[in-house]
Amino acid sequence: MDNNPHSNIDEAAKQDSALREPEAAAPYQVAPGMPNPKVNKSPTHGLWALTRRDLRKWYTNPYQLIISLIQPVIWMGLFGKALNFSSFITAGAGAGASTAAIDQTLIGFFGTDSYFSYLVCGMLVFIILFSSSFAGMSVVWDRRFGFMNKALSTPVSRGTIVMAKILQSVARSLIQAAVVVVIGVALGMETGDFSVLGITGTFVIIFLVAMGLSGLFVMLSLRSSNWQTQMAIINLLNLPLLFASNALFPVKIMPGWLQDVVKVNPVSYAIDGIRQLLIGATGTYALWLDFTVVIGFAAFFSIVGIVASWRLLSK
Repeated sequence: MDNNPHSNIDEAAKQDSALREPEAAAPYQVAPGMPNPKVNKSPTHGLWALTRRDLRKWYTNPYQLIISLIQPVIWMGLFGKALNFSSFITAGAGAGASTAAIDQTLIGFFGTDSYFSYLVCGMLVFIILFSSSFAGMSVVWDRRFGFMNKALSTPVSRGTIVMAKILQSVARSLIQAAVVVVIGVALGMETGDFSVLGITGTFVIIFLVAMGLSGLFVMLSLRSSNWQTQMAIINLLNLPLLFASNALFPVKIMPGWLQDVVKVNPVSYAIDGIRQLLIGATGTYALWLDFTVVIGFAAFFSIVGIVASWRLLSK
């Protein structure tokens, strides 16, 4: 018989540990005859799982959708309706100005006789800008709350993680843009030039520009863990992309140096194409050029985002 008290204490501790942690004493084993569980390593499975996760967080929080629509609705309802350019032209030309002359003047400036319809098309890309910018913010939050480390520990590739962030942002942008069109029509947007082909082309452009912008913001957030830094980047890029474009006013009335900036801004080509397709406006650029620019923009930043993730995305 062992009379050593320390030996008895150690034996009791081992028995207590075995009772409290049975998995440590007896690790999980597959029952005889049962196949080993298989892990689905398909890239499309991981892409769908990650995209669905982010979309679920969004559509289960309807307040987020409502809040994201408030700003463009304010712009359309207040700014768009307050700027009554027909009254400006009438005041300048005198009370005798005919409706046809006023409409012709508006078409000369905006490519359409309805400034409100002109503005709604700009608001479609406006909401894409802000929706895409938060694709980068979701990377920051996933890193801060530990989900990114878990995702990087799975067989899912880094490029798949980036593409999931881009695709969930694109899906959100398409839904929000559709809601903005409905609100714009309810507030008085002209629908005489609406067609199935035009609406389809419009949403193709929205899809492409959302991919490019989402890829840009995700790429800029790959190494960031500070949400304040990411918000500063969003504000630094969003305002120049919006105001150095044709979203609010035509390029022809801008200073020469700003017109040069607008010409290299892909947002301008997206808006120009949307106006031609949706409301039949006279375009600043050829429609084929608008599509070429947004296709190149989407492809470039999607590819750059994936390539950058191979080097920058880490635990």
